[in-house]
Amino acid sequence: MIKLDILSDPICPWCYIGKTNLDRALEAHPDHPFEIEWHPFQLNPNMPKGGVDRRTYLENKFGGQKGAIAVYSQIETAAEKAGLNINWEGITITPNTFDAHRLIHWAGLEGCQTAIVSSLFRAIFQDGKDVGDWDVLCDLGARAEMDPDLIRRLLDSDADSPALREREYHSRQMGVTSVPTFIVGNQAVVPGAQPPEFWGDVIGDYLTQQRDG
Repeated sequence: MIKLDILSDPICPWCYIGKTNLDRALEAHPDHPFEIEWHPFQLNPNMPKGGVDRRTYLENKFGGQKGAIAVYSQIETAAEKAGLNINWEGITITPNTFDAHRLIHWAGLEGCQTAIVSSLFRAIFQDGKDVGDWDVLCDLGARAEMDPDLIRRLLDSDADSPALREREYHSRQMGVTSVPTFIVGNQAVVPGAQPPEFWGDVIGDYLTQQRDG
């Protein structure tokens, strides 16, 4: 197997698009060699605990309404190409995603990490839910057959917080500045939401190497 490490943030639409494109390539190549692990990277590490109004956040980040519209028109085009119909109007809050990253980490320990990542993306971009809300996180965990009571107790503690912050700090020290970022086989760094064809070629190259090796 080839390790595929993915640095991502649930609130990042490019991460949702990138995962969708990767999923299509994996579905087309069920014999793919990848073993996937998701890693924390907050786009907004200084976000207040309760999040902020999304419209205010976008306009502040992109220099006003026109800037936000320009950026998100590009994102919407890429999302439609990936077959995603994102409910932009349903997203009212830009949340603090640190607790969502903790849930992703715990899901990894229980073997359902990718399922939780998928459910977080759907919760935000389809259902307009606030993934900074513990009720939302516990519900998503329960749907993945995790123990919601245990999740709530962990959230109510500092469990794994220092380790996750250290992992994110290490990624930034290594030069990661944006997500999604994919690291293939602990060597090749692939930034951005690559199309399914790209991943199909990567998978094909690895399968060829395995056959010829």
